[in-house]
Amino acid sequence: MFCVPSTELGAIMNITKGGLVLFSANSNSSCMELSKRIAERLGVEMGKVQVYQEPNRETRVQIQESVRGKDVFIIQTVSKDVNTTIMELLIMVYACKTSCAKSIIGVIPYFPYSKQCKMRKRGSIVSKLLASMMCKAGLTHLITMDLHQKEIQGFFNIPVDNLRASPFLLQYIQEEIPDYRNAVIVAKSPASAKRAQSFAERLRLGIAVIHGEAQDAESDMVDGRHSPPTAKYVAAIHPSLEIPMLIPKEKPPITVVGDVGGRIAIIVDDIIDDVDSFLAAAETLKERGAYKIFVMATHGLLSSDAPRLIEESAIDEVVVTNTIPHEIQKLQCPKIKTVDISMILSEAIRRIHNGESMSYLFRNIGVDD
Repeated sequence: MFCVPSTELGAIMNITKGGLVLFSANSNSSCMELSKRIAERLGVEMGKVQVYQEPNRETRVQIQESVRGKDVFIIQTVSKDVNTTIMELLIMVYACKTSCAKSIIGVIPYFPYSKQCKMRKRGSIVSKLLASMMCKAGLTHLITMDLHQKEIQGFFNIPVDNLRASPFLLQYIQEEIPDYRNAVIVAKSPASAKRAQSFAERLRLGIAVIHGEAQDAESDMVDGRHSPPTAKYVAAIHPSLEIPMLIPKEKPPITVVGDVGGRIAIIVDDIIDDVDSFLAAAETLKERGAYKIFVMATHGLLSSDAPRLIEESAIDEVVVTNTIPHEIQKLQCPKIKTVDISMILSEAIRRIHNGESMSYLFRNIGVDD
């Protein structure tokens, strides 16, 4: 019988399992900070790759090391040019696929176009399109964080790990807000009440919900499936058939359900992009007696002149994670603070590469979290 020495067997098993390669798909150097943090925590070097734009604005990807038989993790953080970001990711995934990578795992902390996950008028569900493109390019697994709607996971036909940033935000509240016991968790609209309830229950705090005409909830937008038939088909409807009309919504005057007088108000949400609704909520809370106002969210897009508006507003502090780079916005507005989530992303990468269970990263997380 032929016997393989244990040392040789270990080497063979390692080769079969494949190594780990970490790539950043960003051509923008400001977007690579999170990738460097993850690589540092894992104790590996970033893979050698060139990602750049041709003079005609085409994206070019050149992988400069072998990925054959390896687990490739592609980290892509979203820059201001979101469409270029997507093309960089797709081209790199396809390049790894054609280079015979064993598996290609996308690490996309903020999933772009996640707000376009429902049919609006005669639009399209862009999240579904993007998911299909990623799978078609060759992605075999996706790691993301706090999807705008959890149902987006169903758009993929590959495994999706939707990690949560809430443990890091909760830790920030407990460690950086000295009198947080005198706080109340606020949902700026009924749509975000579940998230607020989750935070409140974990911190053993009260909850308040802002409701009324100033809020423009996403669920109130016109749904294209309710469109009337076109004119040439109206006559075809039987004259005796009377379809009841849905009574239009009429929002009451803006109210705060819950007591915020003499308390710290902590508004929680998943995305801060256009800050108008947050500013309106802060003004309302100030009028109701809140003496300090914090805003906490996972993804800080902070588009356009959001930093200036925050600086001039009644908001005392905005806390976001580094799923999206926002160093420029922080220079414009000292109120913006960052929580690092590279720890959980690096642990997810390590567990997937080693074939370990991911359940540890989802401890005590319920359906509504």
